[in-house]
Amino acid sequence: MKRIALFLMTNLAVVVVLGIVASLLGVNRYLGANGLNLGSLLVFAFIMGFGGAIISLLISKPMAKWSAGVQVIDQPRNQDEAWIVETVRGFAEKAGIGMPEVGIFEGDPNAFATGAFKNSALVAVSTGLLQNMTREEVKAVIGHEVAHIANGDMVTMTLIQGVMNTFVVFLSRVIGYAVDGFLNKNSERSGPGIGYYATTIVLDIVLGFLAAIVVAWFSRQREFRADAGSTQLMGQRQPMINALARLGGLHPAELPKSMQALGIAGGIGKLFSTHPPIEERIAALQAAQQNG
Repeated sequence: MKRIALFLMTNLAVVVVLGIVASLLGVNRYLGANGLNLGSLLVFAFIMGFGGAIISLLISKPMAKWSAGVQVIDQPRNQDEAWIVETVRGFAEKAGIGMPEVGIFEGDPNAFATGAFKNSALVAVSTGLLQNMTREEVKAVIGHEVAHIANGDMVTMTLIQGVMNTFVVFLSRVIGYAVDGFLNKNSERSGPGIGYYATTIVLDIVLGFLAAIVVAWFSRQREFRADAGSTQLMGQRQPMINALARLGGLHPAELPKSMQALGIAGGIGKLFSTHPPIEERIAALQAAQQNG
């Protein structure tokens, strides 16, 4: 399990940290002398769950720049950079979104889009992508990333992650309360004990990974939509098919974990993979092409 998407991993870390801080500060109003207040716990879980997802979304762009070493193109220094900027600009106008920031990072073939808002996103491509693909293929990949932005994938991923987080926080504390009660059934102590805190921290992590499987499944579906979006922006499917085929042969670079869910290339492991197999993506485009 080498590759786990890290919108997911960043989010998991944020939720766990928020949970620990909340416990240290005594923000456990759902635990009272009369036991567990499920209504208050659900409100707490909702705030924690969506808080973690939203924080992850808001820091996604600066995290991307830092983790991938993205150099934003403020002023094109050569023809390649000027072409990339104009390609992104043309697709953004066609998709009806604001001009994203455009950047380049060192590495083997890959690309990603990220950002909290449609009109202030980031599109970045690797030097390996520019060196190993034709311009038409690079254009198709850029179209794929712009389609992610236009589809609102970052926000939708955040909403789904927020729902998953809410269930994780809720279930971990219900189970933690039950475990703590079992361990201290003969004790007159009131309030949560070490069994509660240890169980909730462990379950926040374990259930968080299970929730990541659900979010990864959704991520795989959005890749098909982004591939289709690229073909719509370009007005033809073959460049995207060619780009995917070339990526399959080039063994695209592994992005930093925090960027995997946003890249053009997928991960290892079916359950946690944020991207479908390239063969399936090509087959979907070819089937759409045959159906007109």
